Amino acid sequence: MPNYQRQDLLRELQETKKWDLIVIGGGATGLGIAVDGASRGYKTLLLEQLDFAKGTSSRSTKLVHGGVRYLAQGQVDLVTEALKERGRLLQNASHLVRIQSFIIPNYRWWDNLFYNVGLKAYDLLAFRLSFGKSEKIDTDEVIERLPTIETKELTGGVVYYDGQFDDSRLAINIAQSAIDHGATVLNYFKVKNLLKDDSGVTIGVKTLDAESEEEYDCYGSAIINATGVFTDEVLNMDEEEGTKMIQPSQGIHLVLDKEFLPGNDAIMIPKTTDGRVLFLVPWQGKVLVGTTDTLVSEPSLEPKPLEEEIEFLLTTANQYLTKDVSRSDVLSMFAGLRPLSRPKDDKESTKEISRSHKIIVSDSGLITITGGKWTTYRRMAQDAIKKVIELEKLPKKKCKTKELPIHGSGVKVENTLGLNRYGSDREKIEQMIADKPILGEKLHTSHPFLIAEVQWAVEQEMARTIEDVLARRVRLLFLDARAALEVAPTVGEILAKELNREKDWVKKQLSEFQELANQYILK
Repeated sequence: MPNYQRQDLLRELQETKKWDLIVIGGGATGLGIAVDGASRGYKTLLLEQLDFAKGTSSRSTKLVHGGVRYLAQGQVDLVTEALKERGRLLQNASHLVRIQSFIIPNYRWWDNLFYNVGLKAYDLLAFRLSFGKSEKIDTDEVIERLPTIETKELTGGVVYYDGQFDDSRLAINIAQSAIDHGATVLNYFKVKNLLKDDSGVTIGVKTLDAESEEEYDCYGSAIINATGVFTDEVLNMDEEEGTKMIQPSQGIHLVLDKEFLPGNDAIMIPKTTDGRVLFLVPWQGKVLVGTTDTLVSEPSLEPKPLEEEIEFLLTTANQYLTKDVSRSDVLSMFAGLRPLSRPKDDKESTKEISRSHKIIVSDSGLITITGGKWTTYRRMAQDAIKKVIELEKLPKKKCKTKELPIHGSGVKVENTLGLNRYGSDREKIEQMIADKPILGEKLHTSHPFLIAEVQWAVEQEMARTIEDVLARRVRLLFLDARAALEVAPTVGEILAKELNREKDWVKKQLSEFQELANQYILK
């Protein structure tokens, strides 16, 4: 059985003289590259400066989709690729990805025809990997399926199907998959600099263990920069005056109680006042509302929702719901940054910038991958390794990830809630509870998460902090920030015991988590 304990992974780092592949960045793309490389048989190391999926990869709209709006922009190849990858994700991570129905409510008679035709094209592009056929529905059915929808001037609707998932849970499982295939994957390891030979070729990285504060020089045949919004930071290690490639764009989400969207269907508004799509999606017993598109000058580790973004989502949601949403109804809010390619000129808006990915090879041989989205992470990884092989940095080996089950997959579940989220690991957690019944108690009385899940997060999922547990292993911070604050002391005690930490460490952790959680609470 693979070992996910930090001391064992650290030993692998210390004992390996040279790696085939070193990946910088532990978001969706970097983790995907680690799985691809390790499953082909390459000796693979991945280093993440904080926690896996700490940034963009835990802050999505939780959709596995082809991108309906990209089809409207004429990006047929991008949509086709994403639809293929959507189908593969449903197959390879059946414990976390499920089919979700979306209804587009129409308030002009011609919209019924326009969106129905467009979504038939979406169905056609999906072909054998279709999640279900789109269809027109009348006004009465829209109201029946969406009891809180605004009915004034409503003329009907169109139903279509896409996928939904838990982003950071999938990231953790992909990290485990990489380890399952022999990779060494470490969080809280920051790359401080690139190592080069006398001719200026990148041959490794200098990295710092944030916990021990010990530095390591790691050497590899191929070095890949997969750091998302922090791409330029690594490029500037390569060249002191590196060109800025990334234009961060912020998107925020609000989380509401299920009463605002009591059915099983999601709502998709194709065009809002700022030209973006708005989603209201059932997620883990709550409703996720998003998103926005706001340019920011510099990337940050913990982006904050802006007041104008909050007001935009509240105002727009209230245009389509009969049950008014107020600030006090928001259970949690979070912001994420998209790593968009910098626009060619000031006239190009963020929503017009292609979401297709790009691979750049520096003069030093550093390989950088940017762009893309969660749905296409596997294909991005495949293309990155393909480039490594084309550059003759590694011997050619066949890609194996198209049908490779992700850790936890292989068990068909009816829904992705509760312990079903753990897929094939569910039985192990249930056995923990059988052996020690107190682990079966709820972490918080108003939420389904169990104390056993905290224990499991530390023992098997590489969680190192209170935030790691409550933000990305157990999603309580994203679902109900106040509840997360209430259970933080309990989580801190479990972590301290399992990681052999002192009381001062717990006190510092609680202080840091309180400061963080306050950013998720709308006052």
